[in-house]
Amino acid sequence: MNELPDTMRAVRIHAPGGAEQLRVETVPLPAPGPGQVLVRVAAAGVNFIDIYKRKGLYRIPLPATPGDEGAGTVVALGEGAGELREGDRVAWASLPGSYAEYAVLPAARLVPIPPGVDDRTAAAVMLQGMTAHYLTHATFPLRPGHRCLVHAAAGGVGLLLVQIAKRRGAYVIGTAGTDEKAALARAAGADEVIVYTRSEFAAEVRRITNGEGVDVVYDSVGKSTFLAGLGVLVPRGMMVLFGQSSGPVDPIDPQVLNQKGSLFLTRPTLGHYIATREELLERAGDLFAWIAAGELSVRVGAEYELAEAAEAQRALEARRTTGKVLLRVS
Repeated sequence: MNELPDTMRAVRIHAPGGAEQLRVETVPLPAPGPGQVLVRVAAAGVNFIDIYKRKGLYRIPLPATPGDEGAGTVVALGEGAGELREGDRVAWASLPGSYAEYAVLPAARLVPIPPGVDDRTAAAVMLQGMTAHYLTHATFPLRPGHRCLVHAAAGGVGLLLVQIAKRRGAYVIGTAGTDEKAALARAAGADEVIVYTRSEFAAEVRRITNGEGVDVVYDSVGKSTFLAGLGVLVPRGMMVLFGQSSGPVDPIDPQVLNQKGSLFLTRPTLGHYIATREELLERAGDLFAWIAAGELSVRVGAEYELAEAAEAQRALEARRTTGKVLLRVS
């Protein structure tokens, strides 16, 4: 094993607030404990959950290093690290501390990266890809004949969600903010794409479906789309609210779900859908197999250096990006 440094660079947050709270600092290199490994991070994913935590919408102990997703190489093992060995390439999601040159991570939550997938792609697909996987396979299992509405269809989750929904045989309607983003969603397989800055999406969904509506709405936007989305569901349809890029939704009287057709409403999170190692490996394994076979395209829309973490989050928050946003670390 190569000799490890005593310190590393890491992005740190000391108080909730704007992107200016993200500061690169030099901190001691952590050591893996029992059941843990030390990973040299190659790339870290930038996700909306990082922004929610930075703002304080999701409370975390401070100071903290953000970043819940990444890929890299195992460089040191704690006692009881299982089958992992130094030099193994691994990827992870829903584990904190990825905006750093090194991260200590639990061995049981790491996924081996197969030879047909590079570190950059692995880092780009773990959180958003497994989110798209559980949404389409478990939260509302799509099948041929289903119609779904995918908001932010040119975003990181959106482009993957469109592709996987089509794999499941669904009819996919996407929304996007510009013609350029709409073109990306169509290229991913969307049957129809609504440019919501030009047309009211609910009216367009009703037009496209001849007034029938869709079986499920996959909504990562939240406040600005939620209530209108309830109005485009078929009776007993499902609203899957899995994000809040426009802000948290207002409280809702459950009676509204009755009035609009005995609707279902869920607010899922990835952690509950990869709670066991078997489920984690199944979801990541499907994604890696599809990528290696050329059946799933992962678009990295922007890459930033570790020191540019604040700008990366600003770009994502302002919806200036398409596909995945990555931090290059090593």
